[in-house]
Amino acid sequence: MSTTSPDPASSMPEVAGIGRRFLALLIDWFVALFTASLVTGSPAFGVGAVSGWWTLLAFWIEVSLLDATLGFSIGKRIVGICVVGPNARPIGLRAFVRTALILPIIPPLIQNHEGRGFHDVVAQSVITYIRPRNAVTPPVD
Repeated sequence: MSTTSPDPASSMPEVAGIGRRFLALLIDWFVALFTASLVTGSPAFGVGAVSGWWTLLAFWIEVSLLDATLGFSIGKRIVGICVVGPNARPIGLRAFVRTALILPIIPPLIQNHEGRGFHDVVAQSVITYIRPRNAVTPPVD
């Protein structure tokens, strides 16, 4: 029998699947690319395209601010996942460290037995589903 509550042995909720996490990352990267392009007045692609450094900065700021305050970035919201701490709330300022650790690419690939990346372990966070996947929706009258 499956439940929607976290594993009693762990204070963290269910970890979202790698597919959703990767898709959210791609969406957030393109949002950052187009934001950097808009801010700098440079094209997103082609000759004279916006510098990758501007895109990295835009990604770090956007994802960190949104994860810190709302618990999800644009990409995470679209795919139905969020970042929470052990108290199931947004992680606040730890989101800036978490996002900075995503930028070198390697930390998210180093995962523990729970499927949490190094960046999540350091930030004491987990990527979980916005709404439990196995929650039963009450019938509508």
